[in-house]
Amino acid sequence: MAILKPFKAYRPTPQLASKVAALPYDVLSSNEARNMVENNPYSFLHVDKAEIDLDPEVDIHDALVYEKARDNLKDMINKGIFVKDAEDRYYIYRQTMDSRSQTGLVGCTSIDDYMNNIILKHEKTRADKEMDRINHVDYTNANTGPIFITYRNKAEIDDLIQSWIDNHEPVYDFISNDHIGHTVWVIDDWSTINKITELFKGVESLYIADGHHRSASAVKVGLKRRAEYPDYDGTEEFNYFLSVLFPDKDLYIMDYNRVIQDLNEFSETEFLELIKEKFIVTPLDTTNQYRPEKAHTFGMYLDKTWYRLEAKEGIFNPDNIVESLDVSILQNNILNPILGIVDPRVDSRIDFVGGIRGLTELEIRVDDGMRVAFSLYPVTIDQLMKIADEGEIMPPKSTWFEPKLRSGLFIHEL
Repeated sequence: MAILKPFKAYRPTPQLASKVAALPYDVLSSNEARNMVENNPYSFLHVDKAEIDLDPEVDIHDALVYEKARDNLKDMINKGIFVKDAEDRYYIYRQTMDSRSQTGLVGCTSIDDYMNNIILKHEKTRADKEMDRINHVDYTNANTGPIFITYRNKAEIDDLIQSWIDNHEPVYDFISNDHIGHTVWVIDDWSTINKITELFKGVESLYIADGHHRSASAVKVGLKRRAEYPDYDGTEEFNYFLSVLFPDKDLYIMDYNRVIQDLNEFSETEFLELIKEKFIVTPLDTTNQYRPEKAHTFGMYLDKTWYRLEAKEGIFNPDNIVESLDVSILQNNILNPILGIVDPRVDSRIDFVGGIRGLTELEIRVDDGMRVAFSLYPVTIDQLMKIADEGEIMPPKSTWFEPKLRSGLFIHEL
């Protein structure tokens, strides 16, 4: 039984929402964020990546950064950029990209559900990244970036949300610079709010789609507050964290590709021969990029030439859902044994390119100094859920969801 609760969000005023809304902190470098907020004092990046308002020499994990995030948030509230709703609410958040949309429900999920595995995970987290967000949540006393959660579609929830949309005007409706539409409705009717809460009690599992570090950090801050307030009764806001919940049918996972710095001292000829031991290798016309059209096929860009790689039978266990993922096949048969990349989470020789950047980005990276790139077939939402159900873990950087949730439209005060 999943716990979902309404909350009193701090939200930007309607006229400023489009200027406030920002990409997640972890998809931008500090320099990219500095450039993005130029001439925009309202951008939520001033809170989520507060180092952009400090000397570039300041370490991004310095206490000064978290203090600046806290001060920037307070300043934006004091200036009336953000206003807190007077009563608990749910919110509907629809994003539209090209011809498709995803419609989620904004509310708070339970740290106990996270610990009891009602909220399921599919990735490992890194301690340094967790600590960064722990400090950010603790200093700002808020969840500033929502967790992207999915669940198996329930028609009753769909119908209730659609009925609200059909009968109410949105409070925000704008298109961001990357051509993504963002529309928000406020659910302020208590009978509807209570019905939503009850319907989610019938949802067996919630799945973190994106935001493993943010959710782990939110939980650890919640546990820290419980230790600080031993008489807590479970209703305090620190027992919950900000989430946007989407039905699985709405979600779109893109490819998450790889670029490698070198060939591990192999020549191109030697490298290709080693790959041919486990893959059928087909060179393509030099004008053709290759985006895999089915599972277990890969694109490879090497020395201005694209190749199609097809996994040979017997190189992976088809009965093991993790080993049969294309990211695992690539890791276990090329990246680790040939290129010597044992742990891609920490190896500086590998980088990851989200599918939203396109295959041309892979060509640019290789032509500009990297040595080889691989394009992959996307993981499916069914695979993600099955892996989480079985308590398994995906390889790092397996999924790239689009569109990305914007930060700053909803803030959950602890």
